[in-house]
Amino acid sequence: MIYTCVIDTPIGAMRAAAENNALIRLDFIEQQRFPPDTTGWSDAPQMLVFEQVREWLTTYFSGKAPTVTLPLNPHKGTAFRRAVWDLLLQIPYGETTNYGKLAHKLGSSKGFYARAVGGAVGHNPINIIIPCHRVIGTDGSLTGYGGGLDRKRALLALERVLHL
Repeated sequence: MIYTCVIDTPIGAMRAAAENNALIRLDFIEQQRFPPDTTGWSDAPQMLVFEQVREWLTTYFSGKAPTVTLPLNPHKGTAFRRAVWDLLLQIPYGETTNYGKLAHKLGSSKGFYARAVGGAVGHNPINIIIPCHRVIGTDGSLTGYGGGLDRKRALLALERVLHL
C-alpha cells in the first residue's frame, strides 16, 4: 500500500508518498512527471515518515542543513539511476557539482555518459531531499529542474550557493 500526504513548503505544495515506512516520492504537485495515476494511494498525513519529512523540510527551509536521516526508497529506478541518486545524496549542503563530475565518479569521463547521468538526475523521484538541484552545468549554468528553474534558483540561494 502506498500512503501519501500533501506538504506545504515556501516554494510550493509537494506530495509525499511512502511505502513500507520509507519515502518513495516527493514531488511538487504540478510537476509534469508527477504520477498521473495515484489510484489506490491512501491519504495518511500522520504517518511517522511524513512527520520526519516535514521536520527535515522545516529545518531545510530555515536555512540550515538537516541532520535527520530519512528512510528513503526511491521507486522506479534502474541500478544505474540508483547509483546516480546515491551520488546526489553525497553532495554537501551549500555545494554544487556537475554532470561530468558525477559521470567521472561512476567511472567514465565520456560525454555520452554525462548525458546518461543527466537523465538519471532528471528522473529523481525525491525532490530536495535527494538534492538534484545541486547539479549544474559544467560552465556553471543552471540546467533543468523538474520543479522549474525558479525553484532551483531559490533552493540554491537558500543554501547560499547562488546569489539572486
